[in-house]
This record gives sequence, C-alpha cells and structure tokens, in this order.
Amino acid sequence: MSFASDDLMFRPGLMKGQRILITGGGTGLGKVMAEGCMMLGADVYICGRRGGILEETAKELMAAHPDGGKVTGIACDIRVPEAIEEMVETIWADGPLTGLVNNAAGNFISRTEDLSPRGFDAISNIVFRGSFFVTQACGKRWIKEGLSASVISILTTWVWNGGPFTVPSAMSKAGLNVMTQSLAVEWGPKGIRFNAIAPGPFPTEGMSARLNPGESAYGDMKGNPLGRVGEMRELANLAVYLLHPLSTYVNGQTIAIDGAAYNASGGNFARMTEWGDEQWAQATAAIRATNEKDRAKRTV
Repeated sequence: MSFASDDLMFRPGLMKGQRILITGGGTGLGKVMAEGCMMLGADVYICGRRGGILEETAKELMAAHPDGGKVTGIACDIRVPEAIEEMVETIWADGPLTGLVNNAAGNFISRTEDLSPRGFDAISNIVFRGSFFVTQACGKRWIKEGLSASVISILTTWVWNGGPFTVPSAMSKAGLNVMTQSLAVEWGPKGIRFNAIAPGPFPTEGMSARLNPGESAYGDMKGNPLGRVGEMRELANLAVYLLHPLSTYVNGQTIAIDGAAYNASGGNFARMTEWGDEQWAQATAAIRATNEKDRAKRTV
C-alpha cells in the first residue's frame, strides 16, 4: 500500500532535512515507516539482506511520492558488525544521519524445548546483537561530531509480561527495551534520545506466516478492545513524531500501539499452552515451508 497525504497528520515537508536509517526497511513495518518519512521530505536509507527487494522498494516509494524525499537501499546483513561499519561509513560519506529506526527482526512460534541453537541465534543475532551494533556505529559518530539524533527501536508488548513460545524474540526485545532506557540517560545529555514502539498486530505477511501459521492472519480480534488490527498510517504517524526534533522532550519511553490489547489480554501467545503435539507439528511444518519459499526468493 501507499499513503495519501491525508493519511499523515503532519504538514507537507515536515521531515525535510532529516536523514533516517531504517533497518529491515524493504518490507513490512520498516517500509511503512520509510514511506511516512520520505513523503514528508526526509532522505531515507533502508537496509536489509536482500538487495533486490530494497531496490524495488526504493523505486516504488519514490515513484509514488515524486515530491517527497529520497529513498536509498543498502544491502547489509546486520548480523555482521563489519558489514554494519561499512554501511554506516557509506551513509556518512553523504552526510550524518539524524535518526535511526531499529526495525530489523525475525520471529517464529516454537515450544522452547524444541529450539535449536541455530534457531535461537537466527533471532537474537538480528534483533539483539544487530540492533546494538547499528546503534553503536551511529552513536559513536554522533558523539564525536557533537550531533543530536533520535533513535527508535521496534519492540513488542512482551517486554513487559514475557513471550511464551516466542522466547528468543522476547529476550532480545527486552534487551532493546533496556538499551532504550539506559542510553536515554547515558546519551541524552549528548543530544541523542531513545524511544521505542511496541506494535500490536499489524497486517504484514511475515508476521502472519511465522506467528499464526495455517490460521487466518489475526483471527476475529475479539480480544482487542478496538476489535481490529492496526492501520499502517497509525504506525507511520507515531514514528514520524518520535523522529522529529520537535518531540525532543520524549526520551526513554516505550509506547504501545495495540488498541489496548496488552492491557486486556497480555497480547502474547499464552493461548498456545492448549496446543498438543499434532498442532505443533502442523505449525512447524508451515513455518518451514515459509522459510523454504523465502530462501528460494533470495537465490533468484
């Protein structure tokens, strides 16, 4: 989808002069936030492992919003610290960033006793380690140059009450929540502020395939007080607000955008305690099939 000007609550050109890096920005929520920023005038860098997807997204967004900013795709595996340094150095050659969105992630449901080290690392190396090293690479440059900046990390409400059957993600996101709180204090005096967004269900293909395999994407949403999933423009508006310098006094906060689902029901996967071996076997098979499709796309 693409946004219309009426989807954003801000005046045209609000983000002109802002330079934002969004990890995992080629698809899903990252793409949504990239579009919101660039249509308001920001120059946006999106990174991910699949260069072709990034190139397609950049072309699509710039064609949809010719009066907006610029979108540049940079292929980078944030599991590799050296690759992160190379990417950030490339960006800085054009000028320093003013904002960073730690959005890149991976997740899937699994009984914790069934997790392999490889499965655990597949999540934690992106969400926990990768997000930290991207933040550090940008942060040390901001500090050296005496620049102000805004950092957003995309979390989940599970950082407050745990994530049964998504333990690697819950642990990693909780680490980013603590990073947000810690660096808000440590780097706040240097003009670098930190906040986080904890989205509820938003309609993305990746979330549905690995967190609700074989089911309708989000069920009937009766457990959500608003009775619906989130709208992409709602997330984009919140991200733009937190990235813009006029929200400078907001620092060290994690903001849920989930229709109060967390308050009503915990917002996690506790319902899966009722599943038996057969249901878990079906879910695992569906997730593996999705992974195989994704691997095939990367080799094309």
